[in-house]
Amino acid sequence: MCDTCGCNVTEGNRHLIEGDGRLARTESGREAISVLQGLLSENDHIAAHNREHFDRHQVLALNLMSSPGSGKTRLLEETIAALKDEFRFAVVEGDLETENDAQRIRDKGVPAVQITTGTACHLDAHMVHNALHEIDLDQVDIVFVENVGNLVCPASFDLGQHRNVILLSVTEGDDKPAKYPVMFRAADLMLISKSDLLAVLDDFEPNRAERHLRELANRAPAFRVSARSGDGMQAWFDWLRSEFAALRERVQRGETMRPAIQPDGQLMHSHDDHAHDHAHDHGHGHAHTHHHHAAGHRHD
Repeated sequence: MCDTCGCNVTEGNRHLIEGDGRLARTESGREAISVLQGLLSENDHIAAHNREHFDRHQVLALNLMSSPGSGKTRLLEETIAALKDEFRFAVVEGDLETENDAQRIRDKGVPAVQITTGTACHLDAHMVHNALHEIDLDQVDIVFVENVGNLVCPASFDLGQHRNVILLSVTEGDDKPAKYPVMFRAADLMLISKSDLLAVLDDFEPNRAERHLRELANRAPAFRVSARSGDGMQAWFDWLRSEFAALRERVQRGETMRPAIQPDGQLMHSHDDHAHDHAHDHGHGHAHTHHHHAAGHRHD
């Protein structure tokens, strides 16, 4: 799949395969497979470094994913406005082009770093790592990474985040979790956004969307929210509070939380028939989130 569209090679990791890059030379006959698997391995290495950085500064990192136009930026704007006296935020914005969304966040008084991916349809850990050099994590409690609008590739790349939040707008079909299982299996929280439009879009059934999520063996919470009207936003705010408190507790125990990166998507990217899912239940009801001990991490 993405070995043909080229989205594995991004501005963040291109240095690995060009010139004297670490992955520029591979064994004969296995160039494509070796390079793609190497890029995934390098991505995971940088992602682990990013997560150690977040943990050290006790910063909750959330990856927001969805189709284009689902309301991610509007959700962030209203979240910042409501919780600005409670949390310090920073945002990493991913788009193919323009700084429009980042400027909207800056207008709210929050630091935002724009990543323009060009032809790449997802962010990767290298891009996020570079963006973090522009953010003072000592002055931040929660970092939102607003991924490129796409319901396929972003779920397959660890960025160093702790949790994945998937938005499903009521302007889309309620069968999206069934049609895009790789993405929705990765969800630690599903937000059914633009719920104020349900009155006029009566062909979208929220209960049906949630049922499709459950059929993927995903027990993540599912909230109906409207950033415009404010309906349901309190549940989202309470979830943020709970996740931030849980992060602080994990850090004190020397532990970290790895999100549910989807091996199905990595198979599509690398064709690695030996990739497999290490997902297991971490005790909070979501069977796809990884939880491991972070021995040796320094916590400020």
